[in-house]
Amino acid sequence: MDIFLILIGFAWVLVASIQDLRKREVWNWLSFSLIITALAYRAFSAAYNSNIWIFVYGVLGLFVFVILGYALYYARVFAGGDAKLLFGLGVVLPLSASLVYNLIIFGGFIVLLLFAGSVYGLIYSFFLVLGNRKSFSIEFSKQLRKYQKFTLLLSIVAIIFIILPIFMRDIVFLLFPVIIFLLPVLYVYGKAIENSCMIKEIRTNQLAEGDWIYEKVRIGKKIVKPYWEGLSSEELKILRKYGRRVKIRVGIPFVPGFLIAFLILVYLVYSGVLLRFA
Repeated sequence: MDIFLILIGFAWVLVASIQDLRKREVWNWLSFSLIITALAYRAFSAAYNSNIWIFVYGVLGLFVFVILGYALYYARVFAGGDAKLLFGLGVVLPLSASLVYNLIIFGGFIVLLLFAGSVYGLIYSFFLVLGNRKSFSIEFSKQLRKYQKFTLLLSIVAIIFIILPIFMRDIVFLLFPVIIFLLPVLYVYGKAIENSCMIKEIRTNQLAEGDWIYEKVRIGKKIVKPYWEGLSSEELKILRKYGRRVKIRVGIPFVPGFLIAFLILVYLVYSGVLLRFA
């Protein structure tokens, strides 16, 4: 492993995590500077070691992660800042001289990122609930009543699936009813968290590009509607002239999940655990 590349990746993701926790955004220049710094180092290292593949693998990683980043962005898994940070890590993560092993590292990081991000998001949401216990309790009951038929249906399906282990003679099939039962519970939990803990009212002069408004705002003949990509620069100008308060959705900062996944990946590569899949 190239220790300097790992230190570059760690430093940039750490700063991005702190910024995301504080301001719910990641500066574009931070992600782009990671790409430039990592590529510049790879170019120097390739020239010094007379090995062009050191640089080529960085470009390959950037190409692969740009595709993955856009796919996750348009699938509404990542916000724009998360996707751009992923681009930069694509340059850092080719840590091997083997093309196959580098591809395994890429796949391992994405799996770790989605898993670590999910666990981190769940833990973060628990703290949100603790700080908004009363409003969450009311909203959870409301959402439970709203989706009670859906919840009941999946509960019945889960009970039916409990008989699978009896016929298949494998305890692993117990996972199916557990997952089916948890799906509606987690959905109701997520909706309750969103409506009770993640809606914030602010003045329009506090809005920033990319913010998610909660409901449509009518200003004269113009209407600014909620959109998953957030506010555009034009919509931001219109709303700032509005001069009133609007409701926005405040998302869970996801970049700390990048940091957790990155550290776990480095350990798996360093310890040789990931090498078993090569």
